[in-house]
Amino acid sequence: MTLESDLLLDRRRLKRRLFLWRTVAVLAVVVTGLLALGRDADTVLGRDHVARLTIAGTITEDRRLVEAIDAVAKDDTARALLVAIDSPGGTVSGGESLHDAIARVAAKKPVVAVMGGTAASAGYMIAMPAARVFAREATLTGSIGVKLQVPEFSGLLEKLGIGDNSLASGALKDEPSLARKLSPPARAMLQDLIADMHEQFIAMVAAGRRMEPARVRELADGRPYTGRQALKLGLIDAIGAEREARAWLAETKQVGITLPARDVGKRGLAERALGESFLGLLGALVKTVLSQQLDGAWAIWQPADLAE
Repeated sequence: MTLESDLLLDRRRLKRRLFLWRTVAVLAVVVTGLLALGRDADTVLGRDHVARLTIAGTITEDRRLVEAIDAVAKDDTARALLVAIDSPGGTVSGGESLHDAIARVAAKKPVVAVMGGTAASAGYMIAMPAARVFAREATLTGSIGVKLQVPEFSGLLEKLGIGDNSLASGALKDEPSLARKLSPPARAMLQDLIADMHEQFIAMVAAGRRMEPARVRELADGRPYTGRQALKLGLIDAIGAEREARAWLAETKQVGITLPARDVGKRGLAERALGESFLGLLGALVKTVLSQQLDGAWAIWQPADLAE
């Protein structure tokens, strides 16, 4: 066989390989597109659906999630919003932002909340705009309250011979401080902040559950309740899960039980693995410890703190 014939054969083999790889690449793009279309077909094709908002883990400020919830309010194909909650709570401001965003949806279309294993503190707060709240019998919910933890290392700093020469424009400007114990005026100031945020939380519950603020205040000593206890106290509406919530939407709001559910604000793999809530929690801790500034109060249930 001549050299020219060998070159022609090699060229043909190369062309066949290139054709094969190009075909594989095109098929991969087509399959990916079909999968994406199948996942988001309701949006792409403008089909009616039920939007499902899942709130899990620690709640912090999340601008993109709030924007995604606001988009549900404007989406005519989203017939209702189902809020699935499994969270011990988080920052008061983070809970407030989600509460208000969900309330904006509730002003335009039905909202139903479904509580998982835990829906306490800010996790309970964000269920308040819902027209119907479901929980498991063993769900831990309630814990209506606000806490603020202020680290203080004065004893350790004294042993290490480290002093504090802070200068401030007023007696309460540099309170709280890591370098000294809280003064009585500083403690009273922080307690006033907590009391005011607690009253805001009580007002949200009173409005959402259509209860007298005085009655909510009786229940809002920070304790958690089981789903069964919460039902008796009027803090939830029924025992059930997503199936019961969809049945209620169908029976009372004419939102078809066969309509597909589409997740709201679903994140990428990296964000789901790391979690913005974890990053927010870490950021709050770092700022508190390093900058000695008041970073925000928390509406969160922490079983480890019950002995404090």
